Formats: sequence, structure tokens, C-alpha cells
Amino acid sequence: MDFPLISIITINYDHPEVTCELLASLRKITYPNIEIIVVDNASPNDDPACIKENYPEIIFLQSKENLGFAGGNNLGVRIAKGKYILLLNNDTEVDPGFLEPLVAKFEANPMIGAVSPKIKFFHTPDTIQFAGISEFNPYTIRNRGIGYGEKDRGQFDRDSETAFVHGAAMMVPMAVIRKVGLMAECYFLYYEEHDWATRIKNAGYQLWYVHNSTILHKESISTGKISALKTYFMNRSRLLYLRRNVHGTVFFIAILYQLFISIPKNALIFLFKGYSGHFNAYHRAVSWHVKHLYSKEIHLQPKF
Repeated sequence: MDFPLISIITINYDHPEVTCELLASLRKITYPNIEIIVVDNASPNDDPACIKENYPEIIFLQSKENLGFAGGNNLGVRIAKGKYILLLNNDTEVDPGFLEPLVAKFEANPMIGAVSPKIKFFHTPDTIQFAGISEFNPYTIRNRGIGYGEKDRGQFDRDSETAFVHGAAMMVPMAVIRKVGLMAECYFLYYEEHDWATRIKNAGYQLWYVHNSTILHKESISTGKISALKTYFMNRSRLLYLRRNVHGTVFFIAILYQLFISIPKNALIFLFKGYSGHFNAYHRAVSWHVKHLYSKEIHLQPKF
């Protein structure tokens, strides 16, 4: 096969040792034509200088402010030279041969707009995190991870179309990015990859899960597994996705469901359990949308 240039972009936000572990695994891959771009998203506590010191071959960008997941990755995409762009979480480690199947998938079908590999949990590497994702329920804006939590017995060892790709590892051709634009930076965290995937599908492309490419994911190192920060951004971003991508009667039913059933129910559960920080996070998520009710920035589609 030919080996087109792959631009691998990863975001560092504190914990530079985690990013270095990813880079160590990338040094062992068999694919011969890559560039690695590390974007430090204005780490507030841990000095990221050791990343470039230990891995001088990388391109290192240091943002002056925290641009979030979308903004940080967009910063890297703008300087990338690859035919394909791989957005890869810094809390992942990769199999040596993980890139070849992803590239082969694209090279065989020009109508594929994005792919993700099989993702397994780092600390339980026999357990699947991602083998595809179902479509959103248009009212709840929730979906189901295919294979999530299942032991890997080979039951997902075939490529398949998927409703969405996974933000921890998603590859997109540069030509597709030039056509549909960059990720929407209004999200900051969560749902931005779903929004991007929706725009890619709306442009006529397919999304695929590639079974014979594997990475391991340590998951939620920056935000915490059950943090108030995660609760805030998850719910703020769910409403953002709803506002940007659901229309007509379905939109009104969905927004009523979110505001008067889903969010109050979940917020009250946290309150009764004594998790006041999570309760306040729900309140702040809704308040953000009230303050930005007529903001034009919410509907911007950032160009390359």
C-alpha cells in the first residue's frame, strides 16, 4: 500500500506524563509516514515542557488560553499537512499496527468521511469501550455505545457503518475537513465530535468502525469520571447539539423533555444524594443557554 502522510493531533491539559506515554507508544508504530502535533491547552498546573524535551520529533503548540477540545484540535488541524487527520486523545495508547487498517479503509472507499478504531479500556484491555455507536434518540439526545462494557470475544471483529465516530480516536480526510469545516468551538467539551460527524454525514459521507485497528483508552483523566465539571459540560453540550441539529416539531418536544423532565429529574437525584455541586452544574448548564438564547455564535460552522 501507499503511505500517505497522517497528521496525528493530540491535546495536552496538565498531566504531561500521560501525553508522554501516548508518544512512547506512537514511537513503536509500523506506519512510516506521520507527523505528530501536540497542542498544550494552556495547562494551569503542570509544565508541559518535558513533552518536547523527551520527544523532539513532535510539533509542539502552546495555546495562550484553554480552547477546549474542539478549539485545541482545530489549532492543530490548521497547521497539519497530512492527507488524513487523526484526532487522538492523549490518554490513549496504540497498537503498533493500528494505522494501516484505518488508511486502507479510506483508500478503498472515497465516500467514507470518518473512521474510528476499536477502543478498549486501558486498565481492562479485554473490555470494549467502542465498536460503533447507535443513532441518537431525537428527543432524549442519547444513544448507545455498541459493545460498551462487553468482553472482547471477537463478536465485533468486522468493519461496520456507525452512526457516529468516537472522539478519543477519529480519523478524517483533510479533503472532508475542507468541505465541511472544523469542529464547532462553542461546545468546549463533549458532543463536538457528534456535531462534526452529523455535518460529515449531511455532506453525503459514511462513518465507519474499523475492527482490526485497536487503541487503549484511560478515559476522563482531565475532567474526572463523575465530576461536576463533566456534569456541567455534558448537559450544556447536549442542549447545544439539540439547538444546532434538531429542527421543527421534534425540536420543541425534545427541548421540553430536556428542560422539564430529564434535567430536573437528574438534578434532583444528585441533590437528594447530597451532591450539591452536580445539582448546581445542571443549573449553570441551563442558565448558560438562557444567557445565550439569541447568540449567533451557537450556529456558526467554522471554516478551515
